[in-house]
Amino acid sequence: MSNWTALLIPVAAGSLMAVQGVLNTLLNKNLGLWPATLLVHLLGLAGVGAVLIFTGTGFPTWGKISTVPWYAYLGGFINVAIIATVVLGISRLGAISATTAIIVGQVSTAALLDYLGLAGLTPKQPQWTHLAGLLLLVIGARLLLQK
Repeated sequence: MSNWTALLIPVAAGSLMAVQGVLNTLLNKNLGLWPATLLVHLLGLAGVGAVLIFTGTGFPTWGKISTVPWYAYLGGFINVAIIATVVLGISRLGAISATTAIIVGQVSTAALLDYLGLAGLTPKQPQWTHLAGLLLLVIGARLLLQK
């Protein structure tokens, strides 16, 4: 896979996250926050189940479940918090402001995870270009968040 193709995958993920946030906010307006969050997870469960069944992947690695570090299981709970906070942010701020704030939080946290080597990541040395990029990201966010 080329570097450009590898970059397009997370770009697509970011686009899908923006659309998902808006659609989840619409569910929230019609159903309420927690029923909407539950419905999103149930639909996600059905989607993953269908992928496992139709791809024939099944559950071959369930035997390894006891070898996973306990904190790796927090992702499911964090996902509930993500959906709820994205919905609340978009419903109060609008899509561009909320998404801008989300991206700043996401990239800042990702930098810390990388630089500190948390959750099994290999620690990376901060480069001045990374820090300059983070600063520019914050400046760009400030410009987008001005009214």
